[in-house]
Amino acid sequence: MHNFNRKITPVLASALLLAPVAWAAVPDSVQVPAGNKVALETVGVGEITYECRAKADAADELTWVFMGPDAMLKDSGGNEVGRYFGPPATWQAADGSSVTGTQLAVAPGDDGNIPFQLVRANPAEGEGAMTGVTYIQRLNTQGGVAPAMACGQDNQGERQIVQYQADYLFWKAG
Repeated sequence: MHNFNRKITPVLASALLLAPVAWAAVPDSVQVPAGNKVALETVGVGEITYECRAKADAADELTWVFMGPDAMLKDSGGNEVGRYFGPPATWQAADGSSVTGTQLAVAPGDDGNIPFQLVRANPAEGEGAMTGVTYIQRLNTQGGVAPAMACGQDNQGERQIVQYQADYLFWKAG
């Protein structure tokens, strides 16, 4: 069972980085490059919106299309310390600082869960917790996949909201 309400302090982060067994479950494709350290770990709890619409590469075929997330970022005490929303994908700390980013890689999550993800952060807007963030990892995902219901002519344009949860680790050079 995962503890989804934990925060990695700089001391604990150093210990985890020295303990490869703790990170063995993170697929290689979403590993953060050497030279970065965990600065903040949060748990995103919220929802993802999908819309039944034409596929981008096949206008005559309909599918559930990811429209965006809306999640609270919580600390180890369950307190809201920020938000994750989009598009564009934006992580915003309670102090107002925020980052957007570019997806670099994904790795499959378990069945019924959105994939793990590695994002390279753009320079932060505002000064605060997001200042200096270089990478964001999404791990330990639960839920969030497109609806199982059919997407066809009868429900084209319909939106469905699915619940999800994931750990978000924010990394800084160091």
